[in-house]
Amino acid sequence: MWQALREELRPEGVEVVTVALDVGGAEAAGPWIDAARPRHPALIDADHRLVELLGIWNVPMGVWIDEAGGLVRPPEVAHPGTSVLRDMMVEHGIPPDAPELLLEILSETAKIRVKPERYAEALRDWAAHGAESRFALAPEEVVERSRPRDVRASSAAAHFELGQFLFRDGEQGAARAHFREAHRLDPGNWSYKRQAWSFENELQGPSEHYDSDWLRDL
Repeated sequence: MWQALREELRPEGVEVVTVALDVGGAEAAGPWIDAARPRHPALIDADHRLVELLGIWNVPMGVWIDEAGGLVRPPEVAHPGTSVLRDMMVEHGIPPDAPELLLEILSETAKIRVKPERYAEALRDWAAHGAESRFALAPEEVVERSRPRDVRASSAAAHFELGQFLFRDGEQGAARAHFREAHRLDPGNWSYKRQAWSFENELQGPSEHYDSDWLRDL
């Protein structure tokens, strides 16, 4: 749906850009981007800079930025379409040899209710009316809605950055210690959690190294 929106809104001067968050960089995120064959700029944030600078705490999330570089809406849940996993289940069915963990994840995912058309309608309204759009926020509203960045959140960001550095340097054990501390200090930040979980299990399942996983936290 992002691609369709981009083609639709481009005449209005609106550029849609997607960003993948993955320490694995192009090696990890690239195949997914290639498979989607996007017609819009599709970037990769291997350092999780958007998490640090804007307060992104999960995916999918969206941020609106105007021509002057100002935030019009801070990070918020932004489903561009229907659930990918749910669509896959409908189109292809569940593999007969699927692991039990995957079946549990699919079952829980099917319960998630989203209304992607609402976000798309709001984006179209902003493209058409700019600052006069009823969905455009005043600067003070942007500040009010932005995620607080207290000392714990800043410390968590520092630990996550250290964890990334150590992981890339091959020190996975030391990296885990910093990832765990980032989780403790900022437990609501799923960007930190999902990245660490995925290093241990591609389904972000249980691991001896962490006290949480995708299914339990959901």
